[in-house]
Amino acid sequence: MTSLARWCLRRRFAVIVLWLVALAGTTAAATLTGAAYSNDYGVPGTEAARATSLMEKAFPGEGGDDKIVWHTDQGTVRAADVEARMTATLRKVETLPGVSSVSGPYGAAGAAQISPDGHTAYASVAFATQGGDPDKAQVAQVVETAGKAARADLQVALGGSGVATTEGKSGHLSEIIGIAVAAVVLFVVFGSLAACLLPIATALVGVGTAAMTTVLLGHLMKVADFAPMLGTLIGLGVGIDYALFIVTRHRKGLRQGLPVALAAERAVATTGRAVVFAGGTVCVALLGMLILRLNFLTGVAVAASLTVVLTVAASITLLPALLGLIGSRALSRRERRSLALSGPSPDAPTGLAARWSAFVERHPRLLGTVAAAVMLTLALPTLSLHLGTSDQGNNPASSTTRQAYDMLGRGFGPGVNGPLTLVAPLDSASDRLAFNRLPDALRHTPGVAAASPSTLNGSGDTGVITVVPTTSPQSRETSDLVDRLRDNVLPRATAGSGLDVHVGGMTASYDDFAGVILGKLPLFVGTVVGLGCLLLLLAFRSIGIPLKAAAMNMAAVASSFGIVVAIFQWGWGSEALGLGGAGPIEPFLPVVMVSVLFGLSMDYQVFLVSRMYEEWLATRDNCRAVRVGLAETSRVINSAAVIMISVFLAFVLSGDRVIAMFGIGLAAAVALDAFVLRTLLVPALMHMLGGANWWLPAWMDRVLPRISIEPAEEPAATPAPLLEPVAIPLRSLPGEHPDVRTGGIPAEEVRADSLAR
Repeated sequence: MTSLARWCLRRRFAVIVLWLVALAGTTAAATLTGAAYSNDYGVPGTEAARATSLMEKAFPGEGGDDKIVWHTDQGTVRAADVEARMTATLRKVETLPGVSSVSGPYGAAGAAQISPDGHTAYASVAFATQGGDPDKAQVAQVVETAGKAARADLQVALGGSGVATTEGKSGHLSEIIGIAVAAVVLFVVFGSLAACLLPIATALVGVGTAAMTTVLLGHLMKVADFAPMLGTLIGLGVGIDYALFIVTRHRKGLRQGLPVALAAERAVATTGRAVVFAGGTVCVALLGMLILRLNFLTGVAVAASLTVVLTVAASITLLPALLGLIGSRALSRRERRSLALSGPSPDAPTGLAARWSAFVERHPRLLGTVAAAVMLTLALPTLSLHLGTSDQGNNPASSTTRQAYDMLGRGFGPGVNGPLTLVAPLDSASDRLAFNRLPDALRHTPGVAAASPSTLNGSGDTGVITVVPTTSPQSRETSDLVDRLRDNVLPRATAGSGLDVHVGGMTASYDDFAGVILGKLPLFVGTVVGLGCLLLLLAFRSIGIPLKAAAMNMAAVASSFGIVVAIFQWGWGSEALGLGGAGPIEPFLPVVMVSVLFGLSMDYQVFLVSRMYEEWLATRDNCRAVRVGLAETSRVINSAAVIMISVFLAFVLSGDRVIAMFGIGLAAAVALDAFVLRTLLVPALMHMLGGANWWLPAWMDRVLPRISIEPAEEPAATPAPLLEPVAIPLRSLPGEHPDVRTGGIPAEEVRADSLAR
């Protein structure tokens, strides 16, 4: 690491140019190729996936859920002028590129597409796709063409998964707000404008390069549409924090009188190694999603890991180059003046951090009990976690998808926004006869609002029935209906016929997706926790440290999930935050959040315990090690936490419900981890356990390889400086250091100040 830092310092302009070229190159390539994200939650082998596959083969081009909806309060949609206007519009839409068919309500076949009160109607639109989502530009043209039919007495809106791709969520406002808050916090911590800009610049270059690379990655593998914003959210948080840790150590070296180059080298060689280790744990946790073997999550894992890798790379290469560029301006003007006049001074922990550390040492049992009670209380809502799909009823009220959703719900009932699709292969005449009898049985099933007549494809070997539930797609009652149809209603109705009917549709697909994830979740969590414990075991050569870290990380995950459930599933404040009403938690959220939260929790564990471990090796005094480690790291950990919390919470403003879930969940986890676990519960437990914290069986000590996360600092002896500032001999005054460095202050100012004294 020292050699890498030295190389980057000596060739700092080349390093900066290389990073800017990488950012510009990936941006140009991403702009030329465009995005190719996916929103397909299907899992091969599930019943919903089999239903979808049968539909695509038997009814090509008819598997979409996109609709043009219109509503009038004056008269009905059957009025001559409304019918003529909308019929002409539908004909125009049908001729647009990318549209395979349009099925309108005017005619005997479309009578069911007009609401019972006659005020609302819809037309189904099928887009021609080669797998995945339809072309965004073509969908936008359909939205624009249909929207022109609206007038004062006629509302027109479009809904469906294809239309939703045109309502891109932009995180730019969120990013700007998060970065602005981070800049304020950094300026308060450093007191130097140049120093506070370095972590932000480093994070922006790393995250920007990663975001553009993620766009390109979408052409090689399936990448979820929320992956870029999730990667930006994670990358900004960890990128700014990693740079903060390195700049803090660099500034400490400058205050000790080290030349700029040597201070930067030591910062990268010590804290930079901890950053690489911490980033590695985040990547390990994220890549743990690969064991689930779900294409949808594989792309998310690779994209997020790539973002972390690039932010770490920027922190240990671009950052030292920038540190060499700004020189001693990494210190505030007051710090440079003090260094020039008074000489180097030790950074002894004082103030609130030292007092808090001593307070925890005196009352470990009481404080540990309080912290555990807080975490347990916040985790209780997790017990009611319901995985499912939020729908377009949670979109902003101004969006066309939300308006279409509301018009359909009012006119036809909430279930029309998420109908279930019953598909069956028909191998004989008896199969077709049994299938044709199904709608009568379904109409008398509790929870079913309507069941369409059976429809056969051209060859008559596949049949489909559309079932409209009485409840919305995100309702738990709709999920219960799916289970009831599969387990009771359909087996009983088809008994003795050999007919195999598959239940598909949006709710069924999400339920199957959630079921697969829940089935693999224990293996996933066990793998991530096990790998994290192994890394900590190698780093700290202790059994207790990894076990406590695993317990603390799981506590942070459970408590943050409790907060997410309370806000999004129970609806506590979700409307006030502009996130819609209460609804289920997205089925992929637990896996992604467990990965991210476990990785972020490990960061603080590494930075806190590595200082304690260093002190333990030097003194073999556990109380001193815990007290000194907490006192010296709590301030920078808390500052880093405030930055990360600000960045995560800013993404709530993105308007995307999924990203808001991530933002609130991650912010809550970081807050609890930094202010409850790492500064309260962990040190309290370590005080109570004493020397047992560092116990390792002798045989394991001989077998395990020896690695060092953050080696002890070398003495602050100052060799000949490699870079500015230079030493300027001054007349020694009482209380002053005889050989003082200017710290970048002009020599005339130093002499004038000295003479004035």
